[in-house]
Amino acid sequence: MGRLIAFIMARETWSENMRAMEALGIGQTDQVLDVGCGHGRSLMEIAARAPRGRSVGIDPSELMVEIAAKRNRTLIEAGRIDVVLSSVESLPFPDDMFDKALCVHVLYFWKDVEMSLREIERVLKPGGRLALLFRTNADQKAIASFPAEIYSFPRLADVRTVLERAGMEVHVAGDGANEPALLLATKRSA
Repeated sequence: MGRLIAFIMARETWSENMRAMEALGIGQTDQVLDVGCGHGRSLMEIAARAPRGRSVGIDPSELMVEIAAKRNRTLIEAGRIDVVLSSVESLPFPDDMFDKALCVHVLYFWKDVEMSLREIERVLKPGGRLALLFRTNADQKAIASFPAEIYSFPRLADVRTVLERAGMEVHVAGDGANEPALLLATKRSA
């Protein structure tokens, strides 16, 4: 069942992953973290956009890590991609490691959004950027379509405030009511 869900997710969310990656502006040598990498399809695209960089995917699901690693085996063997079993609340990376971070449709599942966003900010280099794409509580269709005991749809303003408190400058694209909101956040230089 998990493999079927991964297959469906890879198809249904691809355009939104591309939207977030385009907004992120991934460079040739960027070190990029994909938070909640799931099936790992985005990792291949990140590697193509950063041919002299590296992409690292994390996911809390052993099955998703297995699927992502299998999908990206050649790039993993070449040292261009890593896939790590990890929660976002405690990332196994040093401070200031990544140039960019990508989070697409994952914050619904985080136990503590503020802690998670602070942890992402911690591993970004000064000037590093985060693309955070998600459906908000203004999207009534999404709220009605997904079980409340699994999905938590935050207010756009609340997420923006948390990012700003974490030391990031935030730009918002979309209101989150008719399409997923895209927040671009840049870590302030020390």
